[in-house]
This record gives sequence, structure tokens and C-alpha cells, in this order.
Amino acid sequence: MKKVVLAAVVILVAFAGSGRCADVTFEGLDKRIAACDHALNDALVMPDRGIPKDLLQRCRGLAIFPGMMRVSIVVGVTYGNGIVLRKDEKTNLWSKPAFFTIRGGSVGLQAGAQATDLILLIMSDQGLERLLEEKLTLGADMSIAAGPVGRDASAATDTKFTAGILSYSRSKGIFAGVSLQGASLEPDPNANEIYHGKGITVQDVLYDGMGSLSENARGLVKTLDGSTK
Repeated sequence: MKKVVLAAVVILVAFAGSGRCADVTFEGLDKRIAACDHALNDALVMPDRGIPKDLLQRCRGLAIFPGMMRVSIVVGVTYGNGIVLRKDEKTNLWSKPAFFTIRGGSVGLQAGAQATDLILLIMSDQGLERLLEEKLTLGADMSIAAGPVGRDASAATDTKFTAGILSYSRSKGIFAGVSLQGASLEPDPNANEIYHGKGITVQDVLYDGMGSLSENARGLVKTLDGSTK
């Protein structure tokens, strides 16, 4: 049994490590933004099975991880590359995207691998500020809950948003709430430097409007502005 677990860990570490080999050229990061826009549009075109629009309108920030990998062989690994955007409280306009990674582990008996789109709704300004820290552990540093789905699902959601983050994962074309307790969310300084420029921080991007805004990023911001006003 120990050999099985050891082999599983080796495979999972290699699988998670492959995420670090993603294309981190400007063009590759721009394609990642386009994939985020595609995932967001998928969440918006399904009013009866997608993310409630009014929750999206109320959130203060949004994280999108397209093609996040979830692999399990006795133990499990979650790994993904994505972006975070902030919505200005006064103007309701969205910031430029900042690059982040997500990773976590779990223990279970089901074996398998799955790529899924992950969307996180950050429901408060305080929650968004916590992302500026070096590393944020979901469920420990900030509460997280599986988000409700469907046109009327948000009516049953606690309006005080006791969960700092509402999480959604797409499987077989349908978005559903997903548990990510213990996963860590942190800025990707290498990707941010390549896309936005040397010395530009996540705070510069999210709060001060600094950095690049490619056509794909403009398209993503336009999608958000059109759906959250």
C-alpha cells in the first residue's frame, strides 16, 4: 500500500508541476485571458444552470481559472493558472487582470483526472485585499462556500455573504458549486511581470490601473462591464 501511495504522489507532483510549464510568454498569457473570457461567457449564457447574475453584480472581485486540473490517485492535487479582476465600488468598472495560481490537496479513494473551469466570486473589498498577501489559504484565511446556481438561486443566499468567496466549477457544460477548502491562492509574479511590466505589482494592477490591456483583456472587461452594471 505504501508503494501505491508513493507512486501516486510522484505522479500527482509531476502532473501539478506540468502546470508550471504553461506558456508564460506575453502571447501565451494573452491566450489565457481569452480562455477566461470564454469560461465567463459559458457561465453567463445558462440562466437556469449557471452563476446567478445578481451575485456576479454584487461581487467585489472575480477569479477565473480555465482548465484547472483536478487529479486523484488515493491522494489528490488541484492546480490551475488564472486571473483576478477587481470591481471599483464607486464606478462599478472592472480592473485589468492580474495573474494568480491556485493549488491544493485532498485525500480520497476515487482515481481520475479532470480539467474544469473554476470561477470564484469574491464578495467583499476586505476579501479582495487579502489577495494582496503573499499566499491565501481558502477556508483558513478566508471562508469559502460552494455557490448557488440558477436564475433564482441567489435569493436563498445569505445576503450578508458570510462566505468571503463563492466558488463554481464547470463539469459537462454545467456550473455547480465546488468545495476548495485548504486550497491556496497566490499571485504569479513571473506572469504579471511578463504581461504588465517589470516592477508592477498586483496592487498596481488591481487598484491603480497600471499594466497592459491587450485586445483579449479588453474583450473580457467588456464582457464583465456588460453583465454587471
